[in-house]
Amino acid sequence: MSRDDSDEAYVVDLCNQVLEEAALTQHKFDWLLGDPGTSGRQAKLPVDAFWPGHHLVVEYREIQHDQPVPHFDKPDKLTVSGVHRGEQRAMYDARRDSQIPARGLRLVVIRPVDLDADSRGRLRRNRDSDLEAVRKLLGQTSDEDRVTDAFRRWLVSEGWTPVTPSDRWTDIEAVRGEERLICEAKGRTSEKGVDADIAYGQLLRRMTDETATCRFALVVPTSSVKAAERVPPHVRRVLRIDVYEVTDDDQVLPRPA
Repeated sequence: MSRDDSDEAYVVDLCNQVLEEAALTQHKFDWLLGDPGTSGRQAKLPVDAFWPGHHLVVEYREIQHDQPVPHFDKPDKLTVSGVHRGEQRAMYDARRDSQIPARGLRLVVIRPVDLDADSRGRLRRNRDSDLEAVRKLLGQTSDEDRVTDAFRRWLVSEGWTPVTPSDRWTDIEAVRGEERLICEAKGRTSEKGVDADIAYGQLLRRMTDETATCRFALVVPTSSVKAAERVPPHVRRVLRIDVYEVTDDDQVLPRPA
């Protein structure tokens, strides 16, 4: 199947219709680079589609981006990254996830599960329902997105590397040396206390790593800091949970326990 006939091209066409702007497909930014090869050269990593007028990048990630598929992963062949293609794909996806928002662009990731797809992740191409789903995905501009993007940019500036979360429901997961940070983010809400309690419960369910180098973060806007800090500091210290405030102008302030 040619790229023009692929599910990726179909999804990009749906986005073009919603945005009323033609995408730059397989676009390459000067700052989004792969790992160096034997010559030291770093190839530019393409993104599936970029709409300059909307400051928007869309990545369509088929099932091989989220689960092992030997045909695509080629586990017996190493890439320039020193790992097989499947592992490199995850590394490069995480690089896109961190660097694109850090450059002030919005990133929307669309997967087969978001559309009308079969059990193998192939799209049935039900255009009406798929178009409605894409319209909703591109229209999501919640305050939680703002908080998440601001915190991800701050992590990168502090030497952290966002990675693909081990739990698909985790908002952000990042590593720095031997350290790992698992984060739950919340936006502005009228139910600050309820949302904070839910966030703590979500973090508790993800505490499967008992090592001291793994910590957890609750990331909230300024309006929710008081609700997040209702859990006593000594309890947060025991649970290895740190609270981070994202101000209205997108500054990140650690809240010491």
